[in-house]
Amino acid sequence: MKASTAGNITTKALGILAVAWIGSVSVVASSGHFATLDERIQGSQTVVVASAHSVTPGWRQNAYGDRLIVSRVELDVEETLKGSGTARSVSMDLEGGTLDGFTLKVSDLPELAPGERAVFFLDQQQDGTTTPHLRGQGILKLNQNNVVIGSSLSLDNIRGVARGLR
Repeated sequence: MKASTAGNITTKALGILAVAWIGSVSVVASSGHFATLDERIQGSQTVVVASAHSVTPGWRQNAYGDRLIVSRVELDVEETLKGSGTARSVSMDLEGGTLDGFTLKVSDLPELAPGERAVFFLDQQQDGTTTPHLRGQGILKLNQNNVVIGSSLSLDNIRGVARGLR
């Protein structure tokens, strides 16, 4: 291989790496701190394994006066990993949804459909509503094998960490 060809390949590779690095820095900068599992469990008021029973969008006004679509997600609780442990169902408010021909997708929150199962890290707000702790970081969707989608983290791993933090 000629030196100039090798130099061009090296320059292109460095350019690709630079773009990838800049992209990752901007993602971290825009999303803030990525919480560890320990931080999510310790910081949330309740942690449950549950399935979305129903998702009902509605119009709500936030603290800044903006009119948003917020979906009320009714959760069927299978297991409580942290919290009181007596509730068999929980209502959770999640920004986003489709209503009256409008769709709101919130970049840092997942969409939920009836039947989807997840580990939910929840906080109760002053107005009495329950929301995901740390927004989208408060929902870890599970696949059929009890593994968090897009990772190798299993529900058994999460249970073990939760037990260890009690």
